[in-house]
Amino acid sequence: MNPEKNLKNVLIILTGGTISMKAKGSMGVVPSSELADLLNEFPQLNSVANIDVMEYLNLPSPYITPQMMLELAKLIDLQIVDYDGVVITHGTDTLEETAFLCDLVLTTRKPVVFTAAMRSGSDIGLDGPRNIIGAVRVASHHDSTDKGVLVVMNDEIHTARDVVKFDTGKVDAFRSVDYGPLGSVDPDTIVYHRSTLFRESVWTDKLDTAVDLIKAVAGMDERHIRCSVETGAKAIVIEAFGRGNLPSSLVEEIRNALKKNILVVICSRCYTGRVLSEYGYEGGGKHLEDMGCLLAGDLKGAKARLKLMALFGKYNDPDVVRRFFLQGRD
Repeated sequence: MNPEKNLKNVLIILTGGTISMKAKGSMGVVPSSELADLLNEFPQLNSVANIDVMEYLNLPSPYITPQMMLELAKLIDLQIVDYDGVVITHGTDTLEETAFLCDLVLTTRKPVVFTAAMRSGSDIGLDGPRNIIGAVRVASHHDSTDKGVLVVMNDEIHTARDVVKFDTGKVDAFRSVDYGPLGSVDPDTIVYHRSTLFRESVWTDKLDTAVDLIKAVAGMDERHIRCSVETGAKAIVIEAFGRGNLPSSLVEEIRNALKKNILVVICSRCYTGRVLSEYGYEGGGKHLEDMGCLLAGDLKGAKARLKLMALFGKYNDPDVVRRFFLQGRD
């Protein structure tokens, strides 16, 4: 670092993704090692904060596992002691999952901001540099303290819990579809439009990854649930239809899972809204809850899965996990 008066000290941790990639002939877009050099010589960054860059990983984000997410969170908690904030560059495909797991397990109240790029370093109109500057500005801003893990993309600030990758390729691919952005990165300042009233933490140093995620589709049978039961799942998250409804063909296998003390959590495969104990027909949300399934509120399936991994890693007791999962239900 090269401290300057009134500038905050921010660590940028690189983990890979499109933001660190370039096109390489017939190979397509692949990881590159040039981003760290670019950031160390980026004059616009030097006017925003005192920057250190750590090359931690350089992986496409589909390669990132929950255990790697946890190790990243431990690194952030260790490193942020010496900084005012931390920015993490990450691939977009699993960014919302890594950011959410970090939001669950991090103990720091300092700003932690994830960012990424939808366009590689070889594309016209690349968005990576602008997103990084925006993320560093957010991490340096006094109003970003104690807001949990944030995601900055396309001049918008999102909470890790709410944000999803909504589009496969557009620069505005990340959206908080239920509630909208937390704030904006404007040219002159950082503007927060609202506060988040819902925060939860699971302070654990290990995960239990024996949690499966199954998506409901029309006409499906019980094979997927049976496979989870027979292969040792401790919990099964099902992205159900609408308010949390499933075909009656799944009910018997779900009942079998519950008898084995396997948690069955019902989310919705819809982009917005909550699951609700409303429909009482066999397989309806009320019927499933009456059977013993847990309704996840508005939490998306991929994030419910990670929350259960963290809870089982901390408590290793289905009854305790059930109680704490329901406490965090929106």
